Amino acid sequence: MNQNSPYSRPMPVRAALATTPLSIPNIVRTARRNLLEIIPELATRQPMVSGRTIKRWHMVMDPVGVKRILRERPDAYPKSEHVKNILRPGIGESLFIAEGPHWLWQRRAAAPVFASRNVRELAPIMSAAAKNTVYRVAAASGRPIDMHSEMVASTFEVISKVTFSGSSMIDGDVVHRAIESYIDQTARVSFLDVIGAPSWIPRFGRLVRTDSIREMREVADNAIALRMAEPDSARIDLLSLLSGGEDPKSGRKMNANELRDNLLTFIVAGHETTALALSWSLYLIAFDPAVQEQARIEAKAVLNGRLAGAADVDALVLTRRVIEESLRLYPPAGLLARVAREPDEIGGRTIKPGDMILLPIYALQRNVCHWDDPDQFNPDRFAEPQTADKFAYIPFGGGPRICIGASFAMMEATIVLASLISRFRFAPVAGREPEPVMILTLRPQGGVWLRAEPV
Repeated sequence: MNQNSPYSRPMPVRAALATTPLSIPNIVRTARRNLLEIIPELATRQPMVSGRTIKRWHMVMDPVGVKRILRERPDAYPKSEHVKNILRPGIGESLFIAEGPHWLWQRRAAAPVFASRNVRELAPIMSAAAKNTVYRVAAASGRPIDMHSEMVASTFEVISKVTFSGSSMIDGDVVHRAIESYIDQTARVSFLDVIGAPSWIPRFGRLVRTDSIREMREVADNAIALRMAEPDSARIDLLSLLSGGEDPKSGRKMNANELRDNLLTFIVAGHETTALALSWSLYLIAFDPAVQEQARIEAKAVLNGRLAGAADVDALVLTRRVIEESLRLYPPAGLLARVAREPDEIGGRTIKPGDMILLPIYALQRNVCHWDDPDQFNPDRFAEPQTADKFAYIPFGGGPRICIGASFAMMEATIVLASLISRFRFAPVAGREPEPVMILTLRPQGGVWLRAEPV
């Protein structure tokens, strides 16, 4: 192979996409192990792939089609009932699950919570979490450390404090236990999901709400009840902002159950997705020492020994690009599922009511039609105004249902990552490469094991 070819360079880890059609039993087995592996490799080279597995399905990698589904006709493509049934016992009819008018009023009520002013006021909590993470990494004294575990701890510290003004009001172990056990017991694909069986047919793994999920909801209920009984106007956190929010059109406010479900949504999604963005970013800068050194030079110049804060984020340009490229290569939600409610046409193909519509974000953001050398880590691709279509890069989704906390997540990730790389040089641990595995989110299976040396 030509040594000057970009494809001769080492590549970061990637999922093994399907190269041959899978039978229904193989789809079930593969999807339960790693959803990414049911995506055909062809999806990284084509704008659309269609087929039938009992039920008709279409994978859409054409940005024009993605835009139609997410922005132009979102009501015609509601979320899959399979996804809703997985999440509903934990987060109820919150923003993430609700559709139509019930979603719209909640979105209007919650939108001001994540206004730029409010996000910036919460930044000191992010800096404090970064400081605690720096102490923990320093204590490892160069020994291998699982940075994914560290990032989960860091982002949970942030989300618990910005939600309930202090982690003492919500037990982190309860939440982590609930999330892990729920994914293990109920989030994996079943045979009935694959054949498109109606959602009212029981999936036996999802019949019983786990004790940990019930406990997590009770903890949140108790925290809300305490706050409502003793309101403190001086506190600025998600609970106070959300409980004070209302739909400007209807005047409707969230009741206690709606507050709980949305706060749990923010807790689960807020710490999980940001932890993943940070974990994969650290893996990638350890993979590419040259990029890491450039980012360190920038961070040290901007911070001058300080921990990063809100005022530094705009100047941490390369740090942000690293995170953006991490989100391209390893999007936390690597695969979205919708169901066609009405007849339509996408990419010249007829869409019938009931067809399954899959948006394989992992393949979309590695598609050769939209990206040069798509499997390579290259944060410079975000140095100029985006050349790829806007709907070829959707790590936070798109359209009216784009992630409401995207700006919060990007600020937090930038603050934590810059604070770390300005103080440590990260190197991979031989034989401990993470594996990209998706059940609900795209996690680094096996952890992100790195050595951190002070600089």
